[in-house]
Amino acid sequence: MASRMTSAGVLSLALFSTLAQPSFAGGLERGGYNIDLLFDQSRFSAQSAVIYVMPQRELENVKDNPARRGNLSGRPNSADETENYAVPYVGFKGGYEAVDCLFDYSQPFGVHTNPGVNWAGANSNVETKIKTDNYAATCSYKFDVGPGQLRFIGGTFYQRLDGFQEKLVAVIPPTFGTGVGRLDLADEGWGWRAGVGYEIPEYAVRASLVYNSRVKYDDLTGTLDLSQVGGGAVIPVKGSADAPDSLELKLQSGIAPDWLAFGSLKWTNWSVLQSIPFCPTNGLPCAPTGITSLDLAYRDGWTVMGGIGHKFNEQWTGAVSLTWDRGTSDGYGSQTDTWLVGAGAAYNPTENIEWRVAGSLGVMTSGESGTFTRDGVTYGNDATYTFGNDLVAAISTSIKVKF
Repeated sequence: MASRMTSAGVLSLALFSTLAQPSFAGGLERGGYNIDLLFDQSRFSAQSAVIYVMPQRELENVKDNPARRGNLSGRPNSADETENYAVPYVGFKGGYEAVDCLFDYSQPFGVHTNPGVNWAGANSNVETKIKTDNYAATCSYKFDVGPGQLRFIGGTFYQRLDGFQEKLVAVIPPTFGTGVGRLDLADEGWGWRAGVGYEIPEYAVRASLVYNSRVKYDDLTGTLDLSQVGGGAVIPVKGSADAPDSLELKLQSGIAPDWLAFGSLKWTNWSVLQSIPFCPTNGLPCAPTGITSLDLAYRDGWTVMGGIGHKFNEQWTGAVSLTWDRGTSDGYGSQTDTWLVGAGAAYNPTENIEWRVAGSLGVMTSGESGTFTRDGVTYGNDATYTFGNDLVAAISTSIKVKF
């Protein structure tokens, strides 16, 4: 088994790899929730990180439904759907005797698709962008049990959401506007987390199971701007939605001197997001499906990750990993299964500073999006399309100071 000294560097790399990998999961996931800094062995530590993700999803064989909002069959039948994005993280951990607390900022959920207006599916999406800002406080209490320490974990987080979606509402002459309608929305909510962990630091052994609650956006308010649709109105609207709850199991252990194996299994309840209707708040009538809606039709997500880390010397550590994420699209949308291979390195110029860099390269698998009905709601009746196996790449870096 790994000794206390030789396992320490590999342990830190395993923590970093989990920051680098779940950056292109299904649903609206960006950085997800990450509390690994809570387990840092130093009394105080601070970390700043950023992941830059480059998905290359291309939609092909696009067919418009002329009965919806005008005939778009003369426009290009392909489009680049995705935009590159960055995911920041900042955390500070402090400990005193048996108690550790972590305060962090992250962006767990978000999406940015931008196929534009000049494609045959513009009545389904011109541009969609959603971002969340998450501020969390998480604490734990640990005590000796057998050869290691049992840790109880609890915390709360405040989350702020804002975003917009644009669609081509009508094909009209240029003198009457662009024909694009825009839905803006924003809200805020609270969530909580609870979990347990068990550690044997001498052998780099750690197991943790953490549940993150839903965040209820019961006052999801904004506007539906139809001013570009023949001089239409700007209508105040309101809806409600939940950010999903999740459960994650993480495991790691020293397997030989200077070698460590790590892995994780995560379930995310993306099926809570189906069709989100928005109704006017100015007295106008509202149909059961709303004056407009944000249609997602997700299924639950599963993410499995495993890897190996190795400590080369007192300053350098490396790791490789493989991640599979089950796509949340179920016949509608382009979020199919994703496979990612990741590699990272940590450099410790002194015992108080860690600089980390990692990258991953993966494949977003092929599929198609069409029309289907779920719970009485019809999805995909505005446009259909296919897509092939597309690449996704990510790079990340972080700096951690321990004292």
